[in-house]
Amino acid sequence: MNGYTRWQGECVTEIKDFLKNSFSLEGLDPELAVGLSRLARAMKIPAGTILFENGDPGNGCYAVLEGSLKVSLLSVDGDEQLLAVLGPGDLVGELALLDGRPRSATVIALKEAHVAFIDKAAFQRFSDENPAVYRHMLSIVGKRLRHANDVLAARSFLPLPGRVAQALLQLSETFGKPLENGRVLIHYKLSQADIANMAGAARENVSRVLNDWKRSGTISRISGYYCLEQVEFLQQASTL
Repeated sequence: MNGYTRWQGECVTEIKDFLKNSFSLEGLDPELAVGLSRLARAMKIPAGTILFENGDPGNGCYAVLEGSLKVSLLSVDGDEQLLAVLGPGDLVGELALLDGRPRSATVIALKEAHVAFIDKAAFQRFSDENPAVYRHMLSIVGKRLRHANDVLAARSFLPLPGRVAQALLQLSETFGKPLENGRVLIHYKLSQADIANMAGAARENVSRVLNDWKRSGTISRISGYYCLEQVEFLQQASTL
C-alpha cells in the first residue's frame, strides 16, 4: 500500500468519525451520518489555498477534518472582513446544498487542511431518499442565520468591548480547550489584527481592550495562545 492510498484509507475513517460525532450533525441518525460519509471525498488543501470564492458555483460542502480555514468577504477595494475561523468538526459551504446559489463568502486555508467534500448532486440524491437529512441541514442553516443576525446586531449596537468578547467566544467554540476553574484556552494562535477584523474595529482600539483585560485578569496569554480567564464576564459583555 503506497502512502497516498494509506492516507485515503485513514481519511475514510476520519470522515466517518466526523460525520458521526460532529456537533453540526448532532441528532442525525447514525446510519444516515455513515451514509453521508460514503459520499465524501478526502482532499488536502495547502496553506494559503482558496477553497472557493464569493460568487463561485455552489457545487457542494466541506467538512473540516484537520487544519483551519478562514471565512471572509472582500470588498472591491481589496479590504477583508473576517467572518469566522473554522477548525476540525466544522462544516462550510452547506448552504449550497440547499439553495443552488453561488458562494456567499470566500474560504481560504490558513494552514494545511484536510477536508471531506460532499458533492451537491450526490447529496441531493441521498437526501431525496432520506428526507430527514434535508430537515437536519435546514436546522444547521437556521442556526447559522441566527448567528449571523447576532453578529449583525452586535456590530450595530454593542460597544467595542462587547464585540471583542464576542469574537473571542466564537473562536473558543471552535478551538477552545477547557482548563481548570472554568478557564478556556483558545488553542489557535491569532493576532490582534485578526480579532480586530472579526470585531469590525481598528487594531489599535482592540489592542487597548485586550490590554485592559490582561491587566484585570479577564484574559491571559499562555505560550502565545489567548486564555479566557473569566468566561462569564465575557459572556455578559457580549450580550445585548
